Amino acid sequence: MCESISDEMEQEAQTDEETIMKQISISSDAFKAGTSLLVEHTCDGEDRSPALSWNTVPAGTQSIALIVDDPDAPGKTWVHWVIYNIPANTTGLPAAVPKNNTLDDGSLQGKNDFGRIGYNGPCPPPGKPHRYFFKVYALDTTLNLKSGATRSQLEVAMSGHILAHGEMIGKYGR
Repeated sequence: MCESISDEMEQEAQTDEETIMKQISISSDAFKAGTSLLVEHTCDGEDRSPALSWNTVPAGTQSIALIVDDPDAPGKTWVHWVIYNIPANTTGLPAAVPKNNTLDDGSLQGKNDFGRIGYNGPCPPPGKPHRYFFKVYALDTTLNLKSGATRSQLEVAMSGHILAHGEMIGKYGR
């Protein structure tokens, strides 16, 4: 009986270790985690996406997805960017990603809550600064979605296929 408890504890430790290894570190030259996004990345500026980078994704990754949302928006979590089927060997996105359905590398962009394709930056009402979550996912498949998918459609398609994930929070207020 002691051996089975010991085996169980070892399996749990391995599971915890695997969970830790499944984290992706995400960063940006445009802002540091927990700090304010530059105006150029908001509706008050040029409304261009910030450059993002992430560390190496795990073996078996077939594609990468990114969701940017604002849980502090009035009424619901507001989606600012949905992009998926990013090639697995990609380690980031440049600033000012074009607002095209399909990018040159085959990545597909979805529809945000502004009803547009691509990135639309923070545009909160006056008051307390909002938090913007930049979430990256390593997936074990290339998703069978056309461009223009919503966050909900992307999340359904990603279900059961997430190998690793990471997030970074930026803030913006008026």
